[in-house]
Amino acid sequence: KTLVSLTVPSLRLRSTRRRRRRRRRRRRPRLRLRPRRGIPSRLLRSLRHLSAEQGRGADLHLASRAGEGILNIVRMAWSQSARKPMIGLLFRAQQHSARGYSYSAFQAHLSSSNVDQSATLLRRFSSEVPASEQMNLIKQLRERTSAPIKDVKASLVSCNWDIDVAQKDLRKRGVVLAAKKSSRTAAEGLLAIAQDEKRAAVVELNCETDFVARNDVFQYLASSLAKLALSARDPGELVFPFGPDYLENLNVNLDHPKLSGETTVQSAVTEVAAMVGENVKFRRGFIMSTTAHGVVCSYMHTCPQPGLGRLAGLITLEAEDSNAPLDALQRVGKSIAMHIVATKPLFLSKELVSASAVENERDILRTQAESSGKSQMAMEKMVEGRLRKYFEEVVLLEQKYVVNDSTNIKSVLNDLSKEVGSKVTVGNFARMEVGEGVSKA
Repeated sequence: KTLVSLTVPSLRLRSTRRRRRRRRRRRRPRLRLRPRRGIPSRLLRSLRHLSAEQGRGADLHLASRAGEGILNIVRMAWSQSARKPMIGLLFRAQQHSARGYSYSAFQAHLSSSNVDQSATLLRRFSSEVPASEQMNLIKQLRERTSAPIKDVKASLVSCNWDIDVAQKDLRKRGVVLAAKKSSRTAAEGLLAIAQDEKRAAVVELNCETDFVARNDVFQYLASSLAKLALSARDPGELVFPFGPDYLENLNVNLDHPKLSGETTVQSAVTEVAAMVGENVKFRRGFIMSTTAHGVVCSYMHTCPQPGLGRLAGLITLEAEDSNAPLDALQRVGKSIAMHIVATKPLFLSKELVSASAVENERDILRTQAESSGKSQMAMEKMVEGRLRKYFEEVVLLEQKYVVNDSTNIKSVLNDLSKEVGSKVTVGNFARMEVGEGVSKA
């Protein structure tokens, strides 16, 4: 009795579980294709997998065992609209299999079907390139162009995995993309400088983010534009500012594996904009020259590499004596160029400050002094003292030297004149910063 009471419920439980499993299997009807004469079993396995996917994309590998040799691998994908026709074709395949039709008959029936095969069976960009080779081509084209991976793959697929044709296709797409992004604000970027003993050229190349400013292609283009500006015709002026129209129609030779060799400046900027996926603009530049007895000194701040940076300071020092050693001028001049970047002077000397600027500042200081309630004489002294402070802020020769704040730039030049045995003067100076005057709103 004990044995019966223990085993019977367990047997019932097992049979119940079996019935439940059978019901679950019945609820999941699956297209069952049995191998018959001439139909490759590998094809049938692929069709089973295809029916289980219920219309989603899948790869169908066709092979022949009936002496026809290995067929081409066909990549299959279909859209939402092609699901029902594809299911219909699968059921027809089942019917052909049940009747014992050969694989060639099934293929003939498939080709004679009125279903749109371009949407169901064959992708319009089908290829016989193996997956490992596809990854290799994507990597090569990515290294050549620096374009986004999704664009690289799309171009290769549309060009049937021909890497040279795909590279041309990417450039065509890039021109359209750059035109769409040309209205965006480009306030980031780099300054690039190129100089020799008597001349220096600085250009500003802008982009949208500092991430692109660290791109090697962007940096190479900025350096190339600075060299082109320096080698262009001599403007005949000691300080010559210029805009984009000064260089955009000139030819530049871009010896970089990701760029297209010799082209115009405008085309090169467009090509780089397409490559990095941002708005890239050549905004401005200037050329500074000196006399036969002078030197051009420069300083670049926040340099990712030599000749590039976000801040630039330039100054020309000129000696009256042609025999004065230029090494000392270069040493002091570089230090003063760094001082210019740090202090942002507006004028070279007090005499060069416009009378309107002085009078405007004097009115502001006088208004501030009147609120103190002191006598007229005391207010005048306050105004003159603050005006002196104003000159120390905006006039280069009156500024405190950042290297040694116990002296000013005028005293530094006097000490340099004694060192070289000839009077040394400042010819010109300039300071430039990336994105100056560009509204970032």
